[in-house]
Amino acid sequence: MGYLKNLLNAALGQKPQASTTYDLSNMTHDEAREFLRVGGAVETASGAHVGETSAMRVAAAWRSVNIISGVMGSLPIDLIRRESEGVRRPAAGHPLRRVLTVKPNQWQTPNEFRRMMQAHLLLRGNAYAMKVMGGDRVLALIPLHPDRVGVEQLDDYTIEYKVSLKGGRYLTLQQKDMFHLRGMSLDGVKGLSVLSHMRESLGIALQAERTSARLMKNGQFVGGVLSHPQTLSPEAHGRLKASIDEKHSGADNAGKMLLLEEGMGFSAVSMTATDLQFLEQRDFQRYDIAMFFGVPPHMLGATEKTTSWGSGIEQQGIGFVTYTLNDWIKIWEEACKRDLIAEREWDTLDVRVYTQGLMRGDAKARWEAHTKGLQWGVISPDEVRALEDMNPRPDGLGGVYYDPPNTAGGATEGEGDEPQETSAAASV
Repeated sequence: MGYLKNLLNAALGQKPQASTTYDLSNMTHDEAREFLRVGGAVETASGAHVGETSAMRVAAAWRSVNIISGVMGSLPIDLIRRESEGVRRPAAGHPLRRVLTVKPNQWQTPNEFRRMMQAHLLLRGNAYAMKVMGGDRVLALIPLHPDRVGVEQLDDYTIEYKVSLKGGRYLTLQQKDMFHLRGMSLDGVKGLSVLSHMRESLGIALQAERTSARLMKNGQFVGGVLSHPQTLSPEAHGRLKASIDEKHSGADNAGKMLLLEEGMGFSAVSMTATDLQFLEQRDFQRYDIAMFFGVPPHMLGATEKTTSWGSGIEQQGIGFVTYTLNDWIKIWEEACKRDLIAEREWDTLDVRVYTQGLMRGDAKARWEAHTKGLQWGVISPDEVRALEDMNPRPDGLGGVYYDPPNTAGGATEGEGDEPQETSAAASV
């Protein structure tokens, strides 16, 4: 923990703090307890210790990582062979296609593997998997935790990886042996850790959550104050206490009238400005964390500063795909080609991640896209049926491409698009 903290302090221009440095090979019992308590996390200015585990206890961080990694794990991915400049087909039979789409290793599904790798990429800025080779073909990918991998660029500009194994042993891997997903980088060798840069925001969120929990356990919530002009008699005090405990406590008794004696009065207590600022601080942290990950706030449940109607949410969703997911998709596609495809096959093979999978939950938008593609002769009915996991038309006419409505044989001038659209859809 001390080593990581000193690195962070050095980046901030602060002196190393020797008081938090631990020698893992020669710890005292107290130092071991402290190290295990914080889990090797770095202490922030707010006093919270932030590491990978504690970061995922923040709801906004969990949801952001879960959304992006979940989408990247569920989007269709395939190995494509370019037969010519205009013809591309799935590379059926290629062993890498099986690794990407069926079985990356002995214990993970493709979805599980990609979700985990994307989560590493989001939190640590890097994701690593050791390649199991058969000749120059990748047969399996063994994921490695980023904290166990050290990266160094050698004098010949190749990259070397030192992997810490169980039992204290080290394994040195060359660039050809590693699949490396790299996020935003300043040196081109190792991606920047998002977790390191957002520690202060996460620390504030953790402390705010801890404060709320302690308030729930130890604090007092007073909805009003009962006042008496003089001194309440013991008899009246007993009846009042019994009435509150028996007839006015719990959700079933909410809203019932309270009968007061001896001229007592009731004054409601509203939320103070301090309480409001505390709630606003917790709300602000959601937006701050969403900004680090590039997730629209409404996906985290923060809809106070955005519209929930019409194009507002829709445009935010489109922006999420355009400005956040597309970046991660391109990182996956290019890293897969660089690290997983043999150089002799670079001219004929590509890895593609298809964003059309995002439309699976929107049947209306999906079929509108199919209809326009049919109408303009871009796709055939059988191709639409294949996208919908349906068999070709039994009459054998599903391979016909329709003429666009503005060409000879299409709709005549003055005819609307609606009949054409209906006809194309019906022909599927």
